[in-house]
Amino acid sequence: MSMATTDTPKPETKFDAEAFAINVARAMESGGKALAAYLKPRESGEVQDRPPAELAEVVKTFTSVAEYWLSDSSRSSDLQTKLAKDYLDLWGSAARRMAGQDAPPAIAPSPRDKRFADPEWKSNQFFDFVMQLYLLTTKWAQELVRDAELDPHTRRKAEFYVQQVANALSPSNFVLTNPEVLRETVASSGENLARGLTMLAEDIAAGKGMLKIRQSNPDNLVVGVNMATTPGKVIYQNEMMQLIQYSPTTETVLRTPLLIVPPWINKFYILDLKPEKSYIKWCVDQGITVFVISWVNPDKRLGNKSWEDYMKEGPLTAMDVIEKLTGEMKVHTAGYCVGGTMLATTLAWLAEKRRQRVSSATFFAAQVDFTHAGDLLVFVDEDQIASLEQDMKAAGVLEGSKMAMAFNMLRSNDLIWSYVVSNYLKGQQPSAFDLLHWNSDATRMTASNHSYYLRNCYLENRLSTGTMVLDNTLLDLSKVKVPVYNLATREDHIAPAESVLYGSQFFGGPVKYVLSGSGHIAGVVNPPASNKYQYWTNDNIKDVNVAQWMKGAVEHKGSWWPDWRQWLGELDPEQVPARVPGNEAFPPIEDAPGSYVRVRA
Repeated sequence: MSMATTDTPKPETKFDAEAFAINVARAMESGGKALAAYLKPRESGEVQDRPPAELAEVVKTFTSVAEYWLSDSSRSSDLQTKLAKDYLDLWGSAARRMAGQDAPPAIAPSPRDKRFADPEWKSNQFFDFVMQLYLLTTKWAQELVRDAELDPHTRRKAEFYVQQVANALSPSNFVLTNPEVLRETVASSGENLARGLTMLAEDIAAGKGMLKIRQSNPDNLVVGVNMATTPGKVIYQNEMMQLIQYSPTTETVLRTPLLIVPPWINKFYILDLKPEKSYIKWCVDQGITVFVISWVNPDKRLGNKSWEDYMKEGPLTAMDVIEKLTGEMKVHTAGYCVGGTMLATTLAWLAEKRRQRVSSATFFAAQVDFTHAGDLLVFVDEDQIASLEQDMKAAGVLEGSKMAMAFNMLRSNDLIWSYVVSNYLKGQQPSAFDLLHWNSDATRMTASNHSYYLRNCYLENRLSTGTMVLDNTLLDLSKVKVPVYNLATREDHIAPAESVLYGSQFFGGPVKYVLSGSGHIAGVVNPPASNKYQYWTNDNIKDVNVAQWMKGAVEHKGSWWPDWRQWLGELDPEQVPARVPGNEAFPPIEDAPGSYVRVRA
């Protein structure tokens, strides 16, 4: 005997007007708290409101674009005609759809555009019309810049600013024009908005009057407890850094230790997140004696610390300590991002001084030439740097939040607006994600060091051209003869693969250029056990761009870490008994990850 089965109909969501009214009242109350949190530091004088310097740059840039189009009446007329035609085509397509006819869209979003992934953006005529209107307008604005006769730097700035404005004005960022948010608002009787505005008030208060968007739930993400837990000791410290030596997990280790120079723009534990993601732990388990610099989070007192100070009190001091601890005069080195740029200048300084302290150098997404430095060049010209220097002069440091915002703007849809929608419109608490927690753990930068970096690297590109002077020493990368493992990541917005490849040619010794899948973080922090992404190798790095290099490259599945370990072992395979952290001359000061990394901006 068979029994017929029927699907139980899902109960319809009924709109609760009373609950909606209560939630709107809660949302309004939280909105008032958000406003109070914004105004309080301004009323007390803690925050001085003034138009941001970036606003002047935006106005100046858009004025240049407008002057080109308005200087010729026929040019201006053609521009208006084109936009009007696109709008008429869209209106005609929408009218045919309303009449029940098939009509192809006037424009469609990229399949990779997650903002318009919800089916209702296409199935609902209202949302489809709004989306296409937005996409057409954005396309027209981008063509305004593309077709204008501008100098390259102004064009780069205009393209960037247009994209930021377009991202901000997306219909997905507003309650009434986002179908997902509207459905959630109806289904929860507005509770999502009440939760969202409560989070908004909390985030403005956390930012001391500025919006500090939470990208991760901080619960169960504590440095030294859930992250940065690889066992080790701080065995030396000065006012610029703590030097950490990690406890061995193997009976023998490579004779030559490894010194890692991380960026000071963020904290070192990107290389020591949760144990399963930790590059540092993996290196220790591979039989390497690992030392890591943990930079101080500087305050105004350290504002005059220069690039030279960072070099001498950072990697050079670390090499001296490591020699006294291990007896080894040479170390393997690795530098990440701006830490890699610092490492390169240190190698050039050592070469000029004829001091042999380094056996090899590994660079993770680091630049030594800034010709192809990508979107960050938008923020670099004489006027902008001079304005930034003026701001830093008073504070002695650049607040980490400003640099963090610049990086977030490079991927504003992913790192800003997606969180605005999910946090404040949908009222969803972000998940606990160690990488994004690290990303929001910003650090300050000393005024002197940051000014030197912007001027000598981004603005004047002195390191690769052999005109950088450091400690009264002219630096020449061609004198750096140590073997180099130069890792780039394919989707990097900060140190583009093209820039890293081009920079490879300036070293005087053998260079192995490796291209990893993914971006600036995930392409580097890619443990073998995850079996994610891939990497490419090709020995030919002379006179080729990335596209040409890829044609002859060999693809390898999974992480690049084992390839690097093999490269390192082939350079110096000798083993010695494992070393415990510290000795009589350098007794352990405290457990890793130390205290410097815990200082929040």
